[in-house]
Amino acid sequence: MSMAPLPRVALTHYTVSSCLGHGLAPTLDALRETRGGLRPEGFDLFDLPGWTGAVPDVDTVRLPQALQRYDCRNNRLAELGLRQDGFAARVQQAAARVGTHRVGVFIGTSTSGILQTELAYRERDANGALPASFRYSETHNPYSITAYVRERLGLRGPAYTISSACSSSAKVFATAQRLLACGVIDAAVVGGVDSLCLTTLYGFNSLQLISSDRCRPFDAQRNGLSIGEAAAFALLERAAQPVAPDTVCLLGAGESSDAHHMSSPHPDGMGARMAMQQALVQACLNPNDIDYINMHGTATASNDLAEGRAVAALFGAATPCSSTKGATGHTLGAAGAVEAVFCALALHHGFMPGSAGTRVLDPEIITAGGALDYLLQTREQAPRRVLSNSFGFGGTNCCLVFGAGEPA
Repeated sequence: MSMAPLPRVALTHYTVSSCLGHGLAPTLDALRETRGGLRPEGFDLFDLPGWTGAVPDVDTVRLPQALQRYDCRNNRLAELGLRQDGFAARVQQAAARVGTHRVGVFIGTSTSGILQTELAYRERDANGALPASFRYSETHNPYSITAYVRERLGLRGPAYTISSACSSSAKVFATAQRLLACGVIDAAVVGGVDSLCLTTLYGFNSLQLISSDRCRPFDAQRNGLSIGEAAAFALLERAAQPVAPDTVCLLGAGESSDAHHMSSPHPDGMGARMAMQQALVQACLNPNDIDYINMHGTATASNDLAEGRAVAALFGAATPCSSTKGATGHTLGAAGAVEAVFCALALHHGFMPGSAGTRVLDPEIITAGGALDYLLQTREQAPRRVLSNSFGFGGTNCCLVFGAGEPA
């Protein structure tokens, strides 16, 4: 029995802040120029070779006085993001229209404010006790980011954090879509926030996955990922009818869990392909209906090869694709939301992002199971429907299909 399509969900407003800059304007410029924001400067006490994607001026952000108990780098990054592009004001307008209890908040993160715990451990007393000023529940706790955003925006609807590694903030779109479809909410703030910390940097280094240079997705000489941080948010509402030509809509979402290995993907991208197929089915589309694919593309050897095989098997060489992680680094739990906004920008402004940092494509990937039309440079060609891939440790996968001006 075929699945009834879910109502179209409009991204009525969105914003992103990363190492490319604060807000949509610098982000759009960087994507169109295939320009990256990674830097060789270290972060905190991280003293190994590697490039990071730190967001400028996070440490200068001050939270509202009434919310000081949430103060940590992750929530400061969220606050910086909420201030961009008039996003907070647009959310409050929607809440005034439908009611604060009818607006949900769903945020993806992987480490949340773990840096705050790292700092607290450095201040232990002679008996090993953490400082009395340390507030785990409002800083490190994964729900703290959602609690902060919800309270900051004055919302009272359903709220929770999704922490499924690198698919976290793609899954929040699917979550909001379901709750909107069944009438639990009338609008949702979705997004992803993940900030730099030593646990992540040294953790990936221990897996021998950190590149000593800026990362180069799908490159023949790629040798690992670069870690970035970001805050990205979108306001989701049921799409009005008729849909305006410049309105970006979530058309479909697909999720899978292949559970092939704790940290490595299925070598043929089985779970990735399942999630892509589910997203297409929900959107009532065929592979040849997709004009561009934003690939997960972490620049690690096994991940890029597996995704390349999965995309080639399903789409062949007909669909342009690229990874934007060479521009931002891998923003982990924020990556899904970051790249959803990138897709929205591509649809709204009529271009397909290139792959910053990539020089020579890996011939094994490009010929694996077919061929790929992989974009090294940005292509000034307007897509109508795009697919965004997000794949996490343990095989937790989520793919999102977006379109511009799509009727329900």
